[in-house]
Amino acid sequence: MRQPVFDPTAKKRTVSLTVNGDLYAKARALGINLSQVAEAALAAALRARLAAAARAEIEQDMAAYGAHVEKHGSPAEMLRDWLGDRDDAA
Repeated sequence: MRQPVFDPTAKKRTVSLTVNGDLYAKARALGINLSQVAEAALAAALRARLAAAARAEIEQDMAAYGAHVEKHGSPAEMLRDWLGDRDDAA
């Protein structure tokens, strides 16, 4: 189960946004709630940034692991070799 990227039960905070006047007027005329749309867009942007940061961290870790394997060999290969050398290996 995914954990939310922010606390949806947190207290609302009044902020100031600058938007295109015509866009705002037309959206308001159609009953579009600017606060709900802005909150949903911010949540989506936050999720996207966090996902990108996680992907970058994973890529960095994989590169470090690849360099380690290149220098020292594969831990799985070493384990297979060690198990194969044992007298009690099946």
